[in-house]
Amino acid sequence: MRQSSRAWLATPAASYVTVMRSLPLVLVLFWFYFLVPLALGHPVGALASALVAFVLFEAAFYCEIIRAGIASVRVGQTQAALATGMRQAQVFRLIVGPQALRAMVPLLMNQIIIVFQDTSLVYVVALRDFMTAASVVADRDGRPTEMYTVIAVVYLAICFSASKAVEIYQKGHAR
Repeated sequence: MRQSSRAWLATPAASYVTVMRSLPLVLVLFWFYFLVPLALGHPVGALASALVAFVLFEAAFYCEIIRAGIASVRVGQTQAALATGMRQAQVFRLIVGPQALRAMVPLLMNQIIIVFQDTSLVYVVALRDFMTAASVVADRDGRPTEMYTVIAVVYLAICFSASKAVEIYQKGHAR
């Protein structure tokens, strides 16, 4: 929609992306946990609130990654493909899509790492995640230093491994 030449499509999409990318995720989580039930007149639940908040929040970031990937393909390639008689859908599927995907993959993988790290914020809506469970165990056993060190090591191992995978992918697919 952001790429559309029609303002009635591009403007709301641009507004959505701008607003969501300007807000902290924790605020969006609070909105969906506290305000949506008020608007609907009944509770939605912590899991549903967190899922909707994450999807709507992260969609703005993924939208920009995809838009930038498509924009990275030179216009001349599209024009050349159209000049050979290809239809617009064929041009996207055979020419633009594969090149855009190559540009997008590292950014998409980095965004997945960020989403993984952000999941620790669900504690604000009373959902029990890895961090919350560790906090409960740390409080119960009186060993916060050890528990938070284990959590840090786990997050570090997962995120470092994923970052290395992105690096390896980029080296293997250098233009």
